[in-house]
Amino acid sequence: MNVEEEVERLKEEIKRLGIAQDDGSYKVTFGVLFNDDRCANFFEALVGTLRAAKKRKFLTYDGELLLQGVHDNVEIILKPPLVTTS
Repeated sequence: MNVEEEVERLKEEIKRLGIAQDDGSYKVTFGVLFNDDRCANFFEALVGTLRAAKKRKFLTYDGELLLQGVHDNVEIILKPPLVTTS
């Protein structure tokens, strides 16, 4: 599986585990993602996939490197999809 596929899967998991916001974004904490069995089994390097998604501007969170325990309460925000008008 390539990075783009992993990022897409991560977006699906954030929608599954997160809380929808009024603006169309989703919020989930790092601890919830990290401790979820499905995510643990799927993502070999969750932190790397998060960094790739952040670099591609799909999501945002404070800091660069998230560590289990220390950063469990850091909010990860999946940005709402861009609306294009024709």
